[in-house]
Amino acid sequence: MSAANPHQIGGCEGQTLVMADHAPSRPLAVVALGGNALLRRGEPATAANQQSAARTAAAALAPIAQGTRLVVTHGNGPQVGLLALKEDAYDDGAPYPLDVLDAESEGQIGYVVELELDNAIDHQDTVTVVTRVLVDPADPAFGVPTKFIGPVYDAQVAHTLAEARGWTVKPDGDGWRRVVASPDPKQIIQLDAIRRLVDGGFLVVCVGGGGIPVIAVEGGHTGIEAVVDKDLASALLAVGLDADVLVLATDIDAVCRFVEATGRRAAIGQLEAIGELVAGTAGTQIDGGSPAVELDPVAQLHACVR
Repeated sequence: MSAANPHQIGGCEGQTLVMADHAPSRPLAVVALGGNALLRRGEPATAANQQSAARTAAAALAPIAQGTRLVVTHGNGPQVGLLALKEDAYDDGAPYPLDVLDAESEGQIGYVVELELDNAIDHQDTVTVVTRVLVDPADPAFGVPTKFIGPVYDAQVAHTLAEARGWTVKPDGDGWRRVVASPDPKQIIQLDAIRRLVDGGFLVVCVGGGGIPVIAVEGGHTGIEAVVDKDLASALLAVGLDADVLVLATDIDAVCRFVEATGRRAAIGQLEAIGELVAGTAGTQIDGGSPAVELDPVAQLHACVR
């Protein structure tokens, strides 16, 4: 792996960013695969459907990997919700907390995405990092749950489950879903390890499901019941890695955070058109100081580019 210079280049809260001695010539892209990229809305949450969706995403990313270093993140809403349902159905002992289920889903989805990327890309190996993300235990999100997890229910079923299990449920499109606390990510704990893997030539899958939420305690960190927004965590990761390109699904707030932090251009478009998004020839192109230029009105992804 590349040696690192000791000089600081600034960074996010609680983090020191370090540049490699010889910056690679290929640009670095952080690509966040959203729910539609891993499990299409309305499809059963089966392993086969998840693998098929991951294969499609990998096929779209493979051509980009020839000229761009990739770090891939992903959502986990349906999967972590399903794990939580299974925990509720198990009567022998208390269910595992959400941070542990976040870790389970990050390993599960990371394996599938890693497998399909390795199958689609011949010139480099893919590795998955089960990633911890620091949050603030005083974050107001803990008092106002907003993050959707699990399957979609009709209103009657959702409210029955909420009453029986102590959930909070909210409308999501035509149905209802469980919502849990989603505190702001403050620090990617394994940022330096991820950077070293990238500098070593690996395609890295990390910050899955927004990462595993942890809080600072005496002697280190401990997990906390929450699910971190994967787009906000991906934006924090992209800033920390000094990425050239950030491609996000569905969350405009995360896009604005990246643009504000870096002054770089943003584009909204489809994963299949990632090459054109980076080149600025497709999607809705947004400059930090200029109005948006509409090139593709059916955009579904958000990409931030230098």
